[in-house]
Amino acid sequence: MANLICIVCPKGCHLTVDEETLAVKGNSCPRGAEYGKNELTHPVRVVTSTVRVEDAFIRRCPVKTKGSVPKEKMFDVMAALDDVCLHAPVHVGDVVVPDVCGTGIDVVAARELPKE
Repeated sequence: MANLICIVCPKGCHLTVDEETLAVKGNSCPRGAEYGKNELTHPVRVVTSTVRVEDAFIRRCPVKTKGSVPKEKMFDVMAALDDVCLHAPVHVGDVVVPDVCGTGIDVVAARELPKE
C-alpha cells in the first residue's frame, strides 16, 4: 500500500493506493483516483518557473509547461530554462521553449510584458 496526498485540487485528499491492483481509496473525486494510479505508474507534473526578459520594465517572465511532463524530467526542464532570454513584448501563451526536452510539451509565457 502507498499513502499519498492528492495534489490535483486544494482538498488534499489522503489516498491509499494498492500497489498491485492500483485500487485507490480516500479520493473524493475521479481525478484523485486517476492521480493515485498515475503517481505509482507514471508520475507527471506541470513545471512553473521564470525566465529572463530584455527590453521590459519587469526583468523576469513567469512561464509554465503547457501540459504535464514526466516527473523525472523536471530538473532537465528547469535546466533548459536557465539560458532562455526573451525580448519584449511578450504575450501570454507565447511559446518560450517548444517540445522542451523532447517531451512533446511546450513551455509558454504566463504574463504580458510590453516593451519598455
